[in-house]
Amino acid sequence: MSDEPKNSETAEIDSNASKAELKAAADDILKSAPAEEAAPEEEMDPVQKLEIEKEELREQLLRTLADLENTRKRAERQVADARIYAIEKFAGDLLSVSDNLSRALTALSEEDRAALSEPGRNLFEGIEMTEKELHTALARHGVTVIAALPGDTFDPNQHQAVANIPSDQPNGTIASCFQPGWKIGERTLRAAMVAVSAGAAN
Repeated sequence: MSDEPKNSETAEIDSNASKAELKAAADDILKSAPAEEAAPEEEMDPVQKLEIEKEELREQLLRTLADLENTRKRAERQVADARIYAIEKFAGDLLSVSDNLSRALTALSEEDRAALSEPGRNLFEGIEMTEKELHTALARHGVTVIAALPGDTFDPNQHQAVANIPSDQPNGTIASCFQPGWKIGERTLRAAMVAVSAGAAN
């Protein structure tokens, strides 16, 4: 080999060189090659960067405020529902009391009532007053009777059809009511048992 120093970029490699010599020559070439400089990241304008951060914080704040408002409304709704429906089971248990009072009042015909003695009339009037006070107390707590008069529109959410009979009422409306229904707030507590009109008999 020549004694002159070889430039790694221009030096020729002897074709008879050993593997070790070829490897050493390749390493020299790689070491002498200039390293590629990483492209410097483009510096963002500080004002622009702050504007982006401000917009992100604004969106987060708006989302948080919306979540808080939804949570507040949901809590108010739950409190209102709890206040209205807290007595649902108790009110349901009182419906049988109302039914029994109603049966007692309808058990006597007008003629039988007229024939009652003074104590009998007082007893009958006492039952009437008790029923009226019970209904007033229930109404104070949002428990009211479901309308189910002959000719009323049949509503499957509030009425339970137990028969389909010919009547003078329009077809599909209520012909008669067997048992009154009750609701608490907007929720049906007990559906009214009704007969649905099949129209006038032929």
